Amino acid sequence: RSVYDGEEHGRFMEKLEARIRNHDREIEKMCNFHYQGFVDSITELLKVRGEAQKLKNQVTDTNRKLQNEGKELIIAMEELKQCRLQQRNISATVDKLTLCLPVLEMYSKLREQMKSKRHYPALKTLEHLEHTYLPQVSHYRFCKIMVDNIPKLREEIKEVSMSDLKDFLESIRKHSDKIGETAMKQAQQQRNLDNIVSQHPRISGGKKSKKEVCASSDLEVKNTSPMSEQDSGILDVEDEDEDEEVPGAQDLVDFSPVYRCLHIYSVLDARETFENYYRKQRRKQARLVLQPPSNMHETLDGYRKYFNQIVGFFVVEDHILHTTQGLVNRAYIDELWEMALSKTIAALRTHSSYCSDPSLVLDLKNLIVLFADTLQGYGFPVNQLFDMLLEIQDQYSETLLKKWSGVFRNILDSDNYSPIPVTNEEVYKKIVGQFPFQDAELEKQPFPKKFPFSEFVPKVYNQIKEFIYACLKFSEDLHLSSTEVDDMIRKSTNLLLTRTLSNCLQNVIKRKNVGLTELVQIIINTTHLEKSCKFLEEFITNITNVLPETLHTTKLYGTTTFKDARHAAEEEIYTNLNQKIDQFLQLADYDWMAMEPGSKASDYLVDLIGFLRSTFAVFTHLPGDVDVHSTMSGKVAQTACMSACKHLSTSLMQLLLEAEVRQLTLGALQQFNLDVEECER
Repeated sequence: RSVYDGEEHGRFMEKLEARIRNHDREIEKMCNFHYQGFVDSITELLKVRGEAQKLKNQVTDTNRKLQNEGKELIIAMEELKQCRLQQRNISATVDKLTLCLPVLEMYSKLREQMKSKRHYPALKTLEHLEHTYLPQVSHYRFCKIMVDNIPKLREEIKEVSMSDLKDFLESIRKHSDKIGETAMKQAQQQRNLDNIVSQHPRISGGKKSKKEVCASSDLEVKNTSPMSEQDSGILDVEDEDEDEEVPGAQDLVDFSPVYRCLHIYSVLDARETFENYYRKQRRKQARLVLQPPSNMHETLDGYRKYFNQIVGFFVVEDHILHTTQGLVNRAYIDELWEMALSKTIAALRTHSSYCSDPSLVLDLKNLIVLFADTLQGYGFPVNQLFDMLLEIQDQYSETLLKKWSGVFRNILDSDNYSPIPVTNEEVYKKIVGQFPFQDAELEKQPFPKKFPFSEFVPKVYNQIKEFIYACLKFSEDLHLSSTEVDDMIRKSTNLLLTRTLSNCLQNVIKRKNVGLTELVQIIINTTHLEKSCKFLEEFITNITNVLPETLHTTKLYGTTTFKDARHAAEEEIYTNLNQKIDQFLQLADYDWMAMEPGSKASDYLVDLIGFLRSTFAVFTHLPGDVDVHSTMSGKVAQTACMSACKHLSTSLMQLLLEAEVRQLTLGALQQFNLDVEECER
């Protein structure tokens, strides 16, 4: 800057030029000093270039030769490289196939199981495939397709297994009749066996052994059913001979569809859905089963089929309860049983009320007892059924009373109301065997002789005994005490005596055109029947083993019944006599203005006295023992005579005092006096 700023520029340039020339001289000196070395170096370098060219040519030649020689090696190496690559690919492929093949095999196995309807094993295979095999090869496209298909397959298994269950439920519904029939046969066999072993109606050991038998058959079914290959539903069972053992109710049914479906839904985490569906369907079936046919009351088979279906339903449910864990529980079963019990009892009350045949009612009672015993053997409470049987017992008594009303009517209508004649000892003993009658006087008499009573006495007595037997039949197997049975029989017998027999006797006594002889014979007959009441008491005591002295024992009202009938017959005799007297009095034709009386009593009065004389002769000539003749007939005759005389005197007085008779002559009065004197005489 000082150079440019000052005025010494020219001088500076001069100095600089001088400096350059000094340097050039130094360079030239140095170059001159080294020039020979430089020339030598160049010469040597030129020599090296020639040698290098030779070396280059040799290297090129060697390289060419090496290239020519190495071509084959390169080809071989390329081949080796390719081979190694293939080998590596093959090895990798084998490894991948080793992973994929089990997946494909499992999928193939799954399809095969689905095709052969082995749904539970198919589900297990599906689980294995999903959780074990597919995760190892999940990046392959076919695996993704499989993964997408798994929910569809699960749904398909669910639908198919549910279809199997529906088939099973339908089959069970159709065959519950057969299942129930078999279970009731088993119960009947067990009861027969109990009766053979002991005279008691029931023993607990029998029920226990039955449950053990059921449990063992349950175990067999449980062990085999979940993996069973075929859904056979109801197994075919040929009819057994009576000597052969009846197959267990569970032996008739293949429960494997239920077990399989339950396992499948459990594995699919849909057990609750399955349980709800099963219970809902069975509830519907229960309602169908409990709906009785409208004509059930017509035949015993109608009731039997109804009971078989109910028993079959609950046998199946009991088996399901004991062989599955939680598919049904005790609360559900108890709820169903409560519903069934109420509906069954209501149906039986309704339909049994239509029944008028006592033998059908008795058969129905035996069927209900067997029904109750069968279900009691499976642990169901049946006390309400036995309570209802006591209601049916009242109805049974009513049907018996109606039947015996007809029997008594036929006996009374067909009777000849004449003492029974006996011609030999055999006939005598036969009648005494039929009716408790003892009379030393009659026994001493030679044959032929007559019993004091007519045929209806032993017939009625025997029919009362038959009625008592019929009542006793109903009380069997009702688990009643002897006292209860005795009380039941006595009450029914009292109804028979006081209502049925009493009405029949009253109808005979009150019917038109009943003869005086018949009425007297009825009085004699009822007297003997009255005496036989103590033998009926003894008869009931013998069959029930309850003494009449026992507290609260009902007494028979037979004595009252026969006394009432006898009094009615006596009253009818008095009424008939008075009516006859009135008929004769209607013939009386007094001339109240007659001047002279007749020479004898009026004709109508003579006829009336003749009638009365012949009538009382009937009483005095009655056959029979002395007691009956003297006490009963004599008393009736005396009372009848008093009644007739009183009625005649009153009627004669009324004739005299009639309003139409306005004036009398002495002759008329004398004639009337003749008639009164005839009566006195």
